[in-house]
Amino acid sequence: MFTSVLMIEKPLTPADVEFVTTLHGDDRISFVVLMQPRGKQDVLLRAIDDVALGEFDDAVREAGEPGGERPEVSAEAGLAHTLQALRDAGSEAVGQVVEDHPLDLLRSMVDETSADEVIVLTTPHFVEEFFHRDWASRARHKVGVPVLKLFSHAADDQPPASADG
Repeated sequence: MFTSVLMIEKPLTPADVEFVTTLHGDDRISFVVLMQPRGKQDVLLRAIDDVALGEFDDAVREAGEPGGERPEVSAEAGLAHTLQALRDAGSEAVGQVVEDHPLDLLRSMVDETSADEVIVLTTPHFVEEFFHRDWASRARHKVGVPVLKLFSHAADDQPPASADG
């Protein structure tokens, strides 16, 4: 069985689940999911990323426009959703919410599970990526396995669910 440590910052969309569970063809995959939601400390970086992507309305909301509150899913609920979605897709999945030192925890999880790879699945973070301060760039210097960086699908990238089932 192939073991992947999957670092995420938000719950996986159905497209994300399909993407990561089919990366290795028909091989069975076991996932160790580490979820560290983006905190309030990087609101400015997220706003810059939104401007770089041309998402000006989102940038204004990030800056604190009244009424710009986004409903946030708790990290625990998001992790539970992700683990169940991976299991429903036929993979084994365990995980935890990361409070502090995500890269140290990543390294220990890779060692403890004898992981074959690390997958970092995030939204684009242009400022961090430019300065190689994003998780994937930093993880490459911490772990002794391949690190694959993938961009997550936005929830609104999904087609609407069919009403007939």
